[in-house]
Amino acid sequence: MSTLLLALQAAGWSRVLLCSVSTQCYRTMSSQKLLVSPPPPLLQPLSVPDRLLLGPGPSNPPPRILSAGGRQLIGHMHKEMIQIMDEIKLGIQYAFQTKNPLTLAVSGTGHCAMEAAVLNMVEQGDKVLVAVNGFWGERVTDIAKRLGAEVHQLVKNPGEYFTLEEIEKGLIQYAPFLFFITHGESSTGVVQPLDGLGELCHRYNCLLLVDAVASLGGTPVLMDQQGIDILYSGSQKVLSAPPGASPISFSNRARKKIYNRKTKPSSFYLDMEELAKYWGCDDNPRKYHHTAPINTFFCLREALAALAEKGLENSWKLHKENSLYLCEGLQKLGLKLFVKEPDARLPTVNTVFIPEGYDWKEITEYIMKNHGIEVSGGLGASAGKVLRIGLMGYNSTKFNVDRVLRALEDALQHCLKNKL
Repeated sequence: MSTLLLALQAAGWSRVLLCSVSTQCYRTMSSQKLLVSPPPPLLQPLSVPDRLLLGPGPSNPPPRILSAGGRQLIGHMHKEMIQIMDEIKLGIQYAFQTKNPLTLAVSGTGHCAMEAAVLNMVEQGDKVLVAVNGFWGERVTDIAKRLGAEVHQLVKNPGEYFTLEEIEKGLIQYAPFLFFITHGESSTGVVQPLDGLGELCHRYNCLLLVDAVASLGGTPVLMDQQGIDILYSGSQKVLSAPPGASPISFSNRARKKIYNRKTKPSSFYLDMEELAKYWGCDDNPRKYHHTAPINTFFCLREALAALAEKGLENSWKLHKENSLYLCEGLQKLGLKLFVKEPDARLPTVNTVFIPEGYDWKEITEYIMKNHGIEVSGGLGASAGKVLRIGLMGYNSTKFNVDRVLRALEDALQHCLKNKL
């Protein structure tokens, strides 16, 4: 056939042959009709409203972080990217106040970090004790049960925290190898004291796992000093970065459990032993694991840099002051705070009872529509009972407090259903 084609080309038939082949290809393609047309909305420009996010997260990123997310891509294994990942590790160690080598950012939201923490620690039949005083304890209970753990709960009413005495009773009764507690319970607005908890858990040969998604940078977390074995957070709250890259760290005690498991974790993507090789936590040459969310890492790096420049202590002080300012304003409006004890109030997510005669959804929708501000209703056991107002990172300012207080006052004047 090739000899015939050459002969025809020599005789001047090449153009005819090309046209014939093109026509045949076109007919073949045209016979395969598209079943789905281009979606009309995607033929229009992207439209994103400009809103002040004062819910439980995410928070608005500052221009510095938005700019970082718009940088040109580089390869996820380029030396420059490795340098950025090293800087992220240092930033997480500062934010967590830890020297743990096994410190990195999971490529996923804060919930992904939660799954990674539990999945890497828990095996079939392991005893796990979960402190439940809001939504996130229930979520960890679900995850641990899916892994085949023997799960027990310590339960408190939403808005209350656990005492060391209550936790010690649970450790004695259930003898777990892992104890989970939420430091900043964003569903209820309560902050859990951590001092003495690590020492208590270690006394009973138990690892301490702490959720700091809503609290990191907003109120003190001192991983090494407080004896925390596994700590994780997110990027979208106090750090004011887009969700998608979540800090996590494991103590040497927890690391031994990871490297001495009876079975491999059920997820390769979240396998911390593999991720440690990718992040260079074992001092060996980097090993490919997955394609990282590169621009999300850019944002996280800048968020951690901003926190380092401000200083942790200044960040804690700022969030506390602005939360107190908000709480005073809420009480002046006649609203009742959900968490009774002032020292137990989470400064990053503030909760207030929905006043009698009001529909929480009508209030939040009114504020969104008329003021361009997001505030949220409750979550889990607090649903229908509270409004949640977030003051996190870039959004934690007295100016924003004044804005949301004016919006709430306006909503209370227009949304009352049952005029008594």
